[in-house]
Amino acid sequence: MTPSNEQLTVMIRAFLNKIGIETREQTLPNTTFLPGLLIDEGRLLIDPEQLLYPGDILHEAGHIAVSLPEDRTRLGGNITADRPDKAGDEMAVLLWTYAACCHLQLDPAVVFHPDGYKGESDWLIGQFTSGLYIGLPLLIWMGLTNDPIRSAEGFPGMRQWLRT
Repeated sequence: MTPSNEQLTVMIRAFLNKIGIETREQTLPNTTFLPGLLIDEGRLLIDPEQLLYPGDILHEAGHIAVSLPEDRTRLGGNITADRPDKAGDEMAVLLWTYAACCHLQLDPAVVFHPDGYKGESDWLIGQFTSGLYIGLPLLIWMGLTNDPIRSAEGFPGMRQWLRT
C-alpha cells in the first residue's frame, strides 16, 4: 500500500529531525522555489497547504545535509541561485536523496517525480536503481558514504547523514 502524502510527510520529517535537520510547519509565501518548502537559516520550513510533493522535502534536506556545518545556518531560499558555489553540490544532493529513499524504504518516484528534475526523473531512477551512481565520488569525499565496490556497507548505505 502506498502511503498518503500526509503519512509520507510525517515519516520524512521524523527521519530528518532524528538525523539533526530541523523541520517546522509554517505558513509560507507562494513565491518559494518549491511549493510549500523553504530553507531558512539551515532549517526546513514546510507549509502543508502548499506542499505538492512530500519527496521534495527530502531533496531540500539533502542541500542542508551535504553542506558544511558552518554553512548550514547561512542556507536559505533557492540554494543554487542564491549561492552559485553550491551548484556543484546538486549531484551529491541527488544521491543523498536516493540513499534516504532506500533507508526509508520509499519508492524513488516519491522524490524523483515527473514534475521535477527537468523531466529527467525516470532517467535518474533508472541510473540509481541500476547501480550507476553519478557523482558518488563527491559523496564519498564528503565522508557521508563508502564505495559500494570496496565496502559491503557502501552506498546506498550511509556512514553518516550530515556532513561534518
